[in-house]
Amino acid sequence: MAVFNPTERRLKDEILDELEDLAETLGYIVVDKIIQNLDKPDNRRYFGKGKLEQVKKIVSFKNISVVITRHNLTPSQKKNLESFLEVKVLDRTQVILEIFKKHAVTREGKLEVELARLKYELPSLKGKGTSLSNTGAGIGTRGPGEKILERDRRLALKRITVLQKELIKQRKVREVIRKKRQRNSIPVVSFVGYTNVGKSSLISALTGADLLVENQLFSTLDVKTCRLKLPSGRRVLISDTVGFIRELPQELIQSFKSTLEEAKFSDLLVVVLDASDRYLDEKLEIINSTLRDIGAENVPKLNVINKIDKCTGERLKELGNSFPNAVFVSAVLKYNLDELKEKIDIVLSQSFRKYKLVVPPEKLGEFLKVRDEIKVISQECYGDSLIVVYKAPERIHKKLVSFIGEGVK
Repeated sequence: MAVFNPTERRLKDEILDELEDLAETLGYIVVDKIIQNLDKPDNRRYFGKGKLEQVKKIVSFKNISVVITRHNLTPSQKKNLESFLEVKVLDRTQVILEIFKKHAVTREGKLEVELARLKYELPSLKGKGTSLSNTGAGIGTRGPGEKILERDRRLALKRITVLQKELIKQRKVREVIRKKRQRNSIPVVSFVGYTNVGKSSLISALTGADLLVENQLFSTLDVKTCRLKLPSGRRVLISDTVGFIRELPQELIQSFKSTLEEAKFSDLLVVVLDASDRYLDEKLEIINSTLRDIGAENVPKLNVINKIDKCTGERLKELGNSFPNAVFVSAVLKYNLDELKEKIDIVLSQSFRKYKLVVPPEKLGEFLKVRDEIKVISQECYGDSLIVVYKAPERIHKKLVSFIGEGVK
């Protein structure tokens, strides 16, 4: 079920298709779609009265067991809808949370999903009626007069605190691993893109790594890294990242922040696009917006158009005009992968430039903070200062400029 305002109606087919894909990824069979054009959803029951009567008839006639809404529901909207329709109602965020829960593999991923779910559900603990207003007593409560609602909120908040502390530990481990990579001067190439564009398939085809490949949304949640040797002999680390999506719930962005931010520490972002997707341009806008949100907009990028085996010659010609510098590949057919490796090699070579840095003694501490992020060619003392010749991506060089200022030559 979906409500569309005037500015969204142009994209309603795309939005509905995506909602259907989300439902099917969770294992549901979509039997009908209901649309209402309103400036905003009804505050009480999401749909207007007449449309809701229509939905109830369809639910009854087609024996529907679950209704999914395009927008997030307030606790009162959800309660009123379920009461009126007499079936379970899920909103889009709940569906995405369930998919993330299903696909999380690592400990960090599972912790992130649980944290996102608790943050999302916390407001719904308000106003659930008599089922949450009874008093209770027993082990773990604050006394015989503590209400179930108060207890549930207290336990949820306590669990959120525990999860946040545990994730801080996990992120420190991730940071240690990242710094080790930087010390070894191994470039990191992250594959990013909309969910289900074939990133994992492409990485598997390039590296021979046995990554999970499924035709589902968000089949990859945890960052997976493998090695690749480029034509120049340079070895790089290839990272497979969580896919992006329109209106990714804020709870997930916050919980998966460290996972998403892996992209901004990369030396190159390979932006994978689906050649067969008729909404490719809109998806690219969402990718770029997400990269801006996580601070990765300045990392060098290479566009890769995947799934060309699904396209006509006319479609490929159109894409070639729109993306003249992109690499066109097919992960399934392993087509044009050598050109992709060569292009990655070239872009990395262009992004690593040689610099000379004069570090005055009072700036030495600041320099040491970034020392592990550059490849030092030589360093020597000049009086009390240190002269360093190094290679680094431009973004790291700019960071040094902000620390050292006029010490950069």
